[in-house]
Amino acid sequence: MSALETETELADAAAAGGGAKDRYVRRIFSEIAPRYDLLNHVLSFNVDRAWRRRALRELAWERHPGGLYLDLCAGTLDVAAMLGRQPGFGGTVVGADFAEPMLRAGAWKVSPGRVAPVAADAGALPVPDGAARGAVVAFGIRNVADLTGVLREARRVLAPGARFVILEFSTPRDRVVRTIYQAYFHHVLPAVGGVVSGQRTAYRYLPRSVAHFPSPAALARQMEEVGFARVRWYPLTLGVATVHVGERP
Repeated sequence: MSALETETELADAAAAGGGAKDRYVRRIFSEIAPRYDLLNHVLSFNVDRAWRRRALRELAWERHPGGLYLDLCAGTLDVAAMLGRQPGFGGTVVGADFAEPMLRAGAWKVSPGRVAPVAADAGALPVPDGAARGAVVAFGIRNVADLTGVLREARRVLAPGARFVILEFSTPRDRVVRTIYQAYFHHVLPAVGGVVSGQRTAYRYLPRSVAHFPSPAALARQMEEVGFARVRWYPLTLGVATVHVGERP
């Protein structure tokens, strides 16, 4: 078996979940960190910026502009930096990710004192109970090995009334849109991503991880099951991405 075939099998296994997922995700995101931002913007036709802004609006940080906020699975700190730059925001954003090279690749975006990058697993956050006024995760929660555990951890660190916002890829429901989307996602994106990033299977893993992720309705139910209240969700860009919002009672 060739090295590429082995890597492909690892990508498929990680997308399906299981014990090897954490190790695989940490490794591939560490490897693609230098080109991660470029590929995000190019492969999404720059729409990902607007999606992140929409997620931040749902965070309702204006209610507590001086509070502590969390950007989970923060990657290269796009969301943390965006929140830290908001006019009137005077709080602190902890950008947590277990792939430290991703945090280092995005460090130039943030101002020390406003955003604090922390190498930490989203399932074991170094944050006291009820300390955060809000938390957001953008395109990262499908990569966690223990989804229920991460949802519970997010609820633990939030103050009563604080919101947890999830922005994640999803599969469009319209048949025509879904056909076009899957052709792009499963063929064009892996080919371009592999060439530009130099990591031949990372962008094969991406569409498969989306296919294995719960549907929007199923994710909403899981959020409710771990104790989030007033859970709602809505699609973006014809269902290519979805925003979920829940509150700590």
